[in-house]
Amino acid sequence: MAELIIHSEKIKDNIKFLNDYFKTHNIEWSLVTKVFSGDDTFIKTILTKDLIENIKSVSDSKLESLKKLKAVYPSLETIYINPPALTHIDEVIAYADISLNTSVATITALNASAQKKNIIHKIIIMIELGELREGISNNDVEAFYQQVADLSHIEVIGIGSNLGCMFGVEPSYNKLMQLARSKGLVASKCNKKLKFISGGTSITLPLLEADLVPKAINHFRVGEAAFLGICPLEGKKFKGLHKDTFEFYANIIELIEKEILPGGHTAEGSHGSAIKPCNNHKALKSYKAILDFGLLDVDRADLQAEDTFQFVGATSDMVVIDVGDNKTKANTAKYKVGDKIKFRLNYIAVARLLSSKFVQKVYV
Repeated sequence: MAELIIHSEKIKDNIKFLNDYFKTHNIEWSLVTKVFSGDDTFIKTILTKDLIENIKSVSDSKLESLKKLKAVYPSLETIYINPPALTHIDEVIAYADISLNTSVATITALNASAQKKNIIHKIIIMIELGELREGISNNDVEAFYQQVADLSHIEVIGIGSNLGCMFGVEPSYNKLMQLARSKGLVASKCNKKLKFISGGTSITLPLLEADLVPKAINHFRVGEAAFLGICPLEGKKFKGLHKDTFEFYANIIELIEKEILPGGHTAEGSHGSAIKPCNNHKALKSYKAILDFGLLDVDRADLQAEDTFQFVGATSDMVVIDVGDNKTKANTAKYKVGDKIKFRLNYIAVARLLSSKFVQKVYV
């Protein structure tokens, strides 16, 4: 079985580093754990009590993950970072102390559920800044706030935004200032001082380091930098974080010399995918290695091999690579059945592999 190696201590070091870093900038933050999908071993191995006591807040897009976190750490502040579905309102109230919202109907339903439990549910109103994800228009902030401000069991604690996650819209000082102005509008027109502007994510860290984040932005939601040590915009390591936190090893389960080109007519309707053969091949045959993972586990486009070879194709449960003549410079066999191929991963690859039932997770 293919293996995902998880370097627990390096990830914990990253989280501790970010916690100290945000403290020096007087910023509160929440660790976004959605990449681990509520994995029990992750909670026991990485989200240990000493770590939780320091970071204080965890965010996730899966209610099941928040449920597991609350079962282990009942007093931990949890944030549900998807606009809630009306069918899951009671679960949001049960497992999330805070939720991100864009719908008056949803907030009204949250209020009714919170009233039944006699608790106050906190919300952050999300504002659209160009990414075309969740968020209301900046122009509607005042009217939106007035519709939910008097709900008996809802407390609006801030406004927020999400940039860079879908279309890669870059955060900038000017875009973040739009959030600051929205907070000021609520304060002046509605006589309400909001606690948070949650405008920072992993992609915003370089701006913070360059002192290009408005002082009013006082809350970050960070996952990718904590777990992979990088800022998504350029894929570069951020300051003292560890990048080598995950490794993926696939097993060679077959290695046979085969034709370069497929034999027969190839149809478009195949459920797998194939890469067109390289025109540089001078031989009619080459060695094809089959690896024990497939499209159900991860997209090969999100993997980077440490060795040089060509991806030939993929099906739901296996990947085929072309290793040429399978010879080293010393003219010995380069690979054999049972050897492992190592890959580096991006954030989406890690998330998919962690969710796969067919990949072994090894915490070290």
